[in-house]
Amino acid sequence: MTTDELRAAFKAQFNAEPYLIASAPGRVNIIGEHTDYNGGEVLPIAIDRRTLVAVSPRENAKSSRVVSTSESASGEFDARSPVRAGAWWDYVAGVCASITSDGVTPSQFNALVASDVPIGAGLSSSAALEVATALALTGLTKRSLDRKDLALAGWRAENEFVGVNSGVMDQFASSLCESRQALHVWCDTLDTEAVPMQECVLIFDTATTRSLRGSEFNTRRSECEQALRLIRRMFPEVQNLADASVAEVEEAQLPDVLNLRALHVVEENARVGTVVGELHRSGRVPGEVLFASHESLRVQYDCSTPQLDWFVGRMHACEGISGARLTGAGWGGCAIAVGSPEALGAVRDETAAAYEKRFGLKPRIWLTFAGEGARIEPV
Repeated sequence: MTTDELRAAFKAQFNAEPYLIASAPGRVNIIGEHTDYNGGEVLPIAIDRRTLVAVSPRENAKSSRVVSTSESASGEFDARSPVRAGAWWDYVAGVCASITSDGVTPSQFNALVASDVPIGAGLSSSAALEVATALALTGLTKRSLDRKDLALAGWRAENEFVGVNSGVMDQFASSLCESRQALHVWCDTLDTEAVPMQECVLIFDTATTRSLRGSEFNTRRSECEQALRLIRRMFPEVQNLADASVAEVEEAQLPDVLNLRALHVVEENARVGTVVGELHRSGRVPGEVLFASHESLRVQYDCSTPQLDWFVGRMHACEGISGARLTGAGWGGCAIAVGSPEALGAVRDETAAAYEKRFGLKPRIWLTFAGEGARIEPV
């Protein structure tokens, strides 16, 4: 939906013009899966799919109203004292609670949400909604937060209000990314750097919906926390799991499952540094590192699926493809392949047809370059 279409829909819904429209993108993670909540490094890019949030004040009202162009149910809640409803608008209500802790008192508002970021595909549709909402509501109150604070407001909404124990990567990517740049994030210190990223990315949605609430995500996080506690008995200087070395993990003699989880995190964190270094040197993603990441996610972190494995295996056999891996935590959703737009375009249709024949599922496929983060749209 364009901003003009959203503006017209807002006027039809609320009989008023929107005060402003904010937008934020989905993301794919080039490398660094399940490292963010373990204090490690990640390297996401923003994609060219965005969530738009149009808002206006709801004068003399005791509640706020949120409507989505894609959801049948709308939400109503007190922006100054939101309560979790177990519905999609909890992401919006959670942002209200979160920015209050930043000293921003939200007024009651009307909001219309439109998005072409697929839900349940691992492209951070929730983070895009949270960051766009935070930008819209701070603009509505004529207060401003810097882009890191916007990202952290969205992250707190997801963790503390919605109840998904995710890391900061998704919200940081949605808020801070720049065009043709990947975002290197140190998740322990929240330091960031822009890394040149000119290659094209193919996003392959396996059409197997996943949800972090319903997946093994929280279980994996708990396993990582257990592994860290055991490692710190021998190495108390280790501050987070990504800080540990392979030798320290092995010396800690963790139970088998915890050992696998810890090795993935430590080795994946090192892979981020390898990819960042090569992008700075040559501007190209070292594809063998992406394939190694996927294999670790499949074997050591046990978060892949037959559909994701099929795609990555097919890309491994294709000429001109640099590398491929699952992205967005796993358990379904999306995988990516990196290469030239010509090489990716050449395999796109035949891969989709072969996948549909093999699994009886119709995939969605997009080509994207590294895009821009959150912004206020012209009204």
